[in-house]
Amino acid sequence: MSDGDRDVTTILQDFSTAPERAADELMPLVYAELRALAQSQLARERPDHTLQATAVVHEAYLKLVDQQSAQWQNRAHFFAVAAQAIRRILVDHARTHSRVKRGGRSERVALDSDIAWTDAENLDLLSLDECLEKLTALNERHAKVVTMRFFGGLGLKEVAEVLGVSLRTVEGDWSMARAWLKRELDRDMGATP
Repeated sequence: MSDGDRDVTTILQDFSTAPERAADELMPLVYAELRALAQSQLARERPDHTLQATAVVHEAYLKLVDQQSAQWQNRAHFFAVAAQAIRRILVDHARTHSRVKRGGRSERVALDSDIAWTDAENLDLLSLDECLEKLTALNERHAKVVTMRFFGGLGLKEVAEVLGVSLRTVEGDWSMARAWLKRELDRDMGATP
């Protein structure tokens, strides 16, 4: 564990005793990485997307530090929860944008090759969210792996650490989840003109 990871983990553990002080100390240590995550997600969005990385980071950070019952285990756990917060922000924005524009055009996101599971150049964020909800009902851990990888940018080792399982287990989960999502998303794309 690097000094930076240890500092973040120590501060996260201080949330239970001094949440305001911990939140103030944590922000400078995680801001750049949260912003990079948000920028990475927004780079996948359409060019005229109205959200800015800074706004996503601030909204996600406020949601994260406002959790009264949060028991932060370590840095990886924090970023796993951050991935979920970023997912919710982007999906909520896509839903709002879809409602505002009559005709309900969904938001499309581009996939990075290292985490892509479909041949589609762009992916409908709302379709992905619906598929992740279905996957959660079938296998919650598989859905968590996808969320941490896609929305949080976590590596397989970090995902294994957060979930408390072996790297081999996460590799299998990731493989199975990608195959399932590919099938579901391809089916959705084939069903729509």
